[in-house]
Amino acid sequence: MPSHYSNNSIMKFFGSSIKRLHNYGIVLFITVVIAMVWANSPWKGYYVGLMQTEFAFSVGTFQLSESLLLWINDGLMALFFMQVGLELKREIIGGKLSSPKDAILPIGAAIGGMVLPALIYFMFNNSGEASNGWGIPMATDIAFSLGVLALVGKRLPSTLRVFLITLAIVDDLGGVLVIALFYTSGISQMDLLHGLLFFAALIIGNYAGVRSTWFYAIIGSGGVWLAFFFSGVHPTIAGILTAFAIPGRVKIKETTFLERLDRLHKRFQETKSIKGTLISKTQLEILEDIKTASSEAETPLQKLERTLNPIVGFVILPLFALANAGIHLHGDLLKVLSSPVSLGIGLGLIFGKFIGITAFSRLLVAFKLAKLPENVNWKMIYGIGFLGGIGFTMSLFITELAFTDESLIFAAKVSILFASLTAGVMGALLLYRNRKQLRTVKHKRT
Repeated sequence: MPSHYSNNSIMKFFGSSIKRLHNYGIVLFITVVIAMVWANSPWKGYYVGLMQTEFAFSVGTFQLSESLLLWINDGLMALFFMQVGLELKREIIGGKLSSPKDAILPIGAAIGGMVLPALIYFMFNNSGEASNGWGIPMATDIAFSLGVLALVGKRLPSTLRVFLITLAIVDDLGGVLVIALFYTSGISQMDLLHGLLFFAALIIGNYAGVRSTWFYAIIGSGGVWLAFFFSGVHPTIAGILTAFAIPGRVKIKETTFLERLDRLHKRFQETKSIKGTLISKTQLEILEDIKTASSEAETPLQKLERTLNPIVGFVILPLFALANAGIHLHGDLLKVLSSPVSLGIGLGLIFGKFIGITAFSRLLVAFKLAKLPENVNWKMIYGIGFLGGIGFTMSLFITELAFTDESLIFAAKVSILFASLTAGVMGALLLYRNRKQLRTVKHKRT
């Protein structure tokens, strides 16, 4: 960590990140409500018609025409996965996943929270197309889970938030691997080779010192994504690969940056200003040099991640929720929720996640392979175990990849919404009760 960063600045940055995720969760929740109301209103036909509207992209004789739903799920969601990849790379390089000692507990909890739900689902669905859905209850929605934690956990320790963020990041990585390995159609080796060649070009550009985000955006979207789209490997994987190819190092070191900034600052002060509101040509040149130095002192990875965060949080994920959460509720819902697919998903998200996260955490601490974060107790971990069952975004995404039968998709989506809501409420109640107990104990001590 650079020496000029104080603990207060780190906590301020961390707090602002939590606030942004909290806001993303609220926007996502509002969009889900809009989608559900629209899909169950007299205007549901307009909703279905909008999602099936064809949009075409053409360059010369080449044309790609798909429905709005597919453009969102296969196109825009690639940017979501790119943002996930950037976050993963940053955490591995110098964040919460860079220290094995601090990361082992949430990593182990995340693994438990992925394995057990998949096993529970497979207990109910071990044959036919329904068996493809085992990856659905493995997911944790980071925006929703952190949004719930922010609502009820204002007085809970910040280390608990770090634990949940790390767990959710590892969970996202697991989801990406599951999609890449198990949810792909027939693979075109030639198109896949083209995609890997474009990816190699990104890696070469990284090591050659190319820092332009446009270089990575154009080759990543026009090359890697398009090739993966036609290869049969889900194109969202292109977002992850592109993210890992983007440089995560600065061009100039901190000391060099500070020295250059100090020289430019002195030159700016010594330069004679001109009359009026405008600045002199020399001052303008100095300001441009300051911008260049600042850009070279920042990693392209963090710069792009900061740019993508609001786009993903306030545009892409809400659009995804609007397109996929609009479930027209019909028929006997109790019968739907008692179907094998619904039971596998529901029990997997609510109890599989809870048991997997807490049991693996208990085992790691019992065998002294890890220890609880500072100021965190087991009741808090239990609350996090339930919040991990909020699977929404990734669960819905995997549903679209796992099933083609509309009845299975309907059952899965209803179960995801019901289970995510139930798990979120149970986790919130546990954490809120624990927060009140902590406040009472603190008050008595005072």
